[in-house]
Amino acid sequence: MERFADLIDRLIYTRSRHGKLALIGRYLRDTPDPDRGWAMAALTGSLDFPAVKPATIRAMIGDRIDPVLYALSRDYVGDTAETVSLLWPSRRSAPCEPPRLAAVVATLTAMTRAGLSVELGHLLDRLDEKGRFALLKLATGGLRVGVSARLAKRAMADAFAVPLEAVEELWHAFDPPFSPLFGWATGETPRPDVRALPVFRPFMLAHPLGETSVDLADYAAEWKWDGIRVQLVRAGGQTRLYSRGGDDITAGFPEVAADYVLPAVLDGELLVRGLEQGGAVGGAASFNALQQRLGRKAVSEKIQADYPAFVRLYDVLCDGDEDLRAQTWTCRRARLERLILALPAHRFDLSVVIDAVEFSALATLRDGARDAAIEGVMLKRRDSPYVAGRRTGLWYKWKREALTADCVLMYAQRGSGKRSSYYSDYTFGCWTAPPGEGGELLPVGKAYFGFTDEEMRTIDAFVRRHTVARFGPVREVEKSLVFEVAFDSIHLSRRHKSGLAMRFPRIFRIRADKPAAEADLIETLRALVA
Repeated sequence: MERFADLIDRLIYTRSRHGKLALIGRYLRDTPDPDRGWAMAALTGSLDFPAVKPATIRAMIGDRIDPVLYALSRDYVGDTAETVSLLWPSRRSAPCEPPRLAAVVATLTAMTRAGLSVELGHLLDRLDEKGRFALLKLATGGLRVGVSARLAKRAMADAFAVPLEAVEELWHAFDPPFSPLFGWATGETPRPDVRALPVFRPFMLAHPLGETSVDLADYAAEWKWDGIRVQLVRAGGQTRLYSRGGDDITAGFPEVAADYVLPAVLDGELLVRGLEQGGAVGGAASFNALQQRLGRKAVSEKIQADYPAFVRLYDVLCDGDEDLRAQTWTCRRARLERLILALPAHRFDLSVVIDAVEFSALATLRDGARDAAIEGVMLKRRDSPYVAGRRTGLWYKWKREALTADCVLMYAQRGSGKRSSYYSDYTFGCWTAPPGEGGELLPVGKAYFGFTDEEMRTIDAFVRRHTVARFGPVREVEKSLVFEVAFDSIHLSRRHKSGLAMRFPRIFRIRADKPAAEADLIETLRALVA
């Protein structure tokens, strides 16, 4: 546990990506099984301890110190785990040997809510401040150390000089602590044969087109639909749906899994039936409709009926035991057109190739994408293989132009990773009516990117100088700073007080020249709803 705690501590204070890769790689090489496997599970979000709740942790510290002291300290520090780790009373008796990470995971897994206070308390008593912090972050699943699942897997690939694509393909074949995976990576055992298992294959991604112009004799064009990219895998009698990040989302879409009967690996877009995207021809609802189903571990029959899911297919990676990824897009497309005939049409359809001979004609069609509520256009080189990640010149995405609105900064929260020293997560709002007519600001979105490091420092300084209230790690600020916010689309939402939800908001620029009273109205944004 001491090594893991030291790793977490160093990752928090390391801003560079290469520095984080080096830290994780060194830990994996120097730490034996199964501890390094459990550490990877923690970094990739593969662990869950349902018995451990933040309320229980707050009750535990409240039994040991003055609750008022804890409340004041929590408000100042802004993080429960850090506050508890600092305030937890140290035992002055004979020191105990710190537990190994594997033993901690075993204890947390076996914990019940009835025995949580005692058992978790015993673990905290055996650790120092750094260890207590790591334990609480591990137990609650909120590491927030600026490490994505993909970065952790890359660190493993770099540490043992194995291909990242191979790590990602083998990852879902094993449960933590991934002993067979480490055995292969270290060269102690051969590469596991997972052909009979429904494992994930890394997605091929696209570069933004920018100012590039392409010859449509070399590139095929398809519409870019606003859903989530998914991979359908069936092998060994099992079906899995994976998100772009490699997360297993099968349980959230059981009807899609039940209707997928091909022993193949297909790439497509998960959508909900509707008329918002592309009208009757497009047949897809807005992303807001799909969002009603995302993140659910189980879905009722009513949810399935109200938001019927389907997949628009883009590509085929494997057909049975035959790996097609080295073949050209043209060959894979022909195979996909044959395979789809075996799938139910109400659940699966084929992405249409846009009929355009000249690039200028495609540009005209793409200009109409917003009116059709379509996200844009994809351009795929006809002779391109299916390769993991982004490869220059093979696939391009040409998204519709962004919408913009002038919004007022309302709240700021500390960021994570390299942004943890700054207030860099910003909530902004628009007016219900002009301020002179009694209008109030309501939040319409939240963004944490789109600005330069220099702009982040400028906004951080504004937040610190103009704070009017604090709520743990969040500061409410004086309503005087205006952002021009860019976003892809906006939708009606019953979950937000403003009744609106932005899709992919980002800070376009700081409007230091504009008074807050002249920021946009809610009704102006409502008129932009797709």
